[in-house]
Amino acid sequence: METLEHLVSGFGVALAPMNLLVAALGAFLGTVVGMLPGLGPINGVAILMPLAFALKLPPETALILLAAVYVGCEYGGRISSILLNVPGDAGAIMTTLDGYPMARKGLGGVALSISAWSSFIGSMVATVGIVMFAPLLARWALAFGPAEYFALMCFAFACIAGLMGDAPMKAGLAAVIGLSLSTVGLDSNSGVYRFTGGDVHLSDGIQFIVVVIGVFSISEILLMLEHQHSSAGMIKETGRKLFSWAEQKLSWWPSLRSSVVGFVVGVLPGAGATIASAMTYSMEKRLAGAGGTFGAGDIRGVAAPEAANNASAAGSFVPMLTLGVPGSGTTAVMVGALALYNITPGPALFTQQPVLVWGLIASLFVANVILLAINIPLVGAFIKVLSVPNWLLVPGILAVSTVGVYAVHATTFDLMLMAGFGFAGYLLRKQGVPMAPLILGFVLGDLMEQNLRRALSITNGEIGILFESPISIGLWIGAAAMVIVPPLMRALVRHKPAVAPA
Repeated sequence: METLEHLVSGFGVALAPMNLLVAALGAFLGTVVGMLPGLGPINGVAILMPLAFALKLPPETALILLAAVYVGCEYGGRISSILLNVPGDAGAIMTTLDGYPMARKGLGGVALSISAWSSFIGSMVATVGIVMFAPLLARWALAFGPAEYFALMCFAFACIAGLMGDAPMKAGLAAVIGLSLSTVGLDSNSGVYRFTGGDVHLSDGIQFIVVVIGVFSISEILLMLEHQHSSAGMIKETGRKLFSWAEQKLSWWPSLRSSVVGFVVGVLPGAGATIASAMTYSMEKRLAGAGGTFGAGDIRGVAAPEAANNASAAGSFVPMLTLGVPGSGTTAVMVGALALYNITPGPALFTQQPVLVWGLIASLFVANVILLAINIPLVGAFIKVLSVPNWLLVPGILAVSTVGVYAVHATTFDLMLMAGFGFAGYLLRKQGVPMAPLILGFVLGDLMEQNLRRALSITNGEIGILFESPISIGLWIGAAAMVIVPPLMRALVRHKPAVAPA
């Protein structure tokens, strides 16, 4: 009953005229950013975050804007996947497998509309999950001390390392770089300046906005200039605009199952929409058996991954709000946005900032209704956006990014540092090094160091305190499992003997 009362008060915040307008604007911009190949939700949130702060938006309004952009990007990623066979972001990769074949058959409109409906189902199921489980998890998390928080952050890094496919070492390298960058500046314990090189601009550390805009936005611009995406293969004739009752019935249960799986995966720190969509696509393909046409234009192959990646995006808010641990690269950026407002996410957030938390949760319901309302009728308009040439798109992104960084501290040093991080991010991405672990390491580095020091100071340096409580032991076991089990499973699959034909 208490949760329902909080949710009603949250709708009072989300439905305020200013916040409603901001949610609608964020949903629209997120859809546009999401469908532009290569940009994705992290770039969308990273570009708008400094602008929201520079415009002096209240923290709940700024967070509603960024959340709407995040969810909108997950909706928008499907458009270029279906019409161009180029995923708008990594979470939409699986959508290309059946979405583009459907478009080539003249069913592009059906694929776009069913994917929008499935995205709506996934996001709504996950948002209901947030309402049900986030307050319970927040109350449980109040039992966390410094040792438990340190173990939790190690678990978050282990999730990323274990779930990065065949490149866990590259993910680990990115996390170490992020942790190293977080040590620059004033040591809050000793008061000593570290790794500043005597430069006064680094005395307060490297600014989060500079890092995130550099490694995501600027590096993405360089990649876009290197790999020009042609619109020659775009499907312009989308045929029937709306799915039929029979098509909706066929995709209903796959969407619902995938929504639940996507939410669970999203709650795991570091898992993300890409893993959720891949898992659910494989699951539905196995369930369909010989009766499925997966890979050749099966509508379930569009509905399942779209429901999953949107559910995962919403689910990633759970660890961010309740534990202070980002559930994805995008929520890592949003943790940085909270830091700009001197707000620390974690167990106490539900009691200290109830207006912000429940306003954000209620805004997810509102944003999803808005997104459904604009994504089906405006498909034709979004298709035209895909034809924007890079010579016009790149300068626009660069201008917004530069203004956003400069507006925070008004120093050219930040702009030069942003350019340096952008070039470094470009080189790392060329070598297949993911950027999300780098941002996670940068965001969590200071908290991780502080909690480790506090835990050790309690016992005069005895390391055993890190393994004493049941919560710590459970998290260390989970971290070990996330590091060991995925590579082991991949090794078993590679060495599985082929079944001889009968």
